[in-house]
Amino acid sequence: MAGMLMKMACVMVACMVVFAPHAEAAVSCGQVASSLFPCLAYLRNGGAVPVNCCAGVKGLNSAAKSTADKKTACGCLKNAYNALPGIQAPLASSLPSKCGVAIPYKISPNTDCNKIQ
Repeated sequence: MAGMLMKMACVMVACMVVFAPHAEAAVSCGQVASSLFPCLAYLRNGGAVPVNCCAGVKGLNSAAKSTADKKTACGCLKNAYNALPGIQAPLASSLPSKCGVAIPYKISPNTDCNKIQ
């Protein structure tokens, strides 16, 4: 568990450095990571989506109002996806809909975040 927390902390710091130029965005990679941390076990193993995971997904969706916010969140998700081993692509891409949220892009390491409007 301590190793996972260290990896998550490293991902958050890396995201903050990578996306620092997007200063107009109100959403940060730290916020994305903390909102979605409760989803990690589900994204790796499946099963029932935890209630606190959906709360994080909904909160993040509410926070990402502007195009800049959505692009930043997308980039943070891509970085986390690539940095955290074991995330299953079908579970990641279906998570928003399982939580009753519609987002304008697919959660995937192949998503082009610059095309988000």
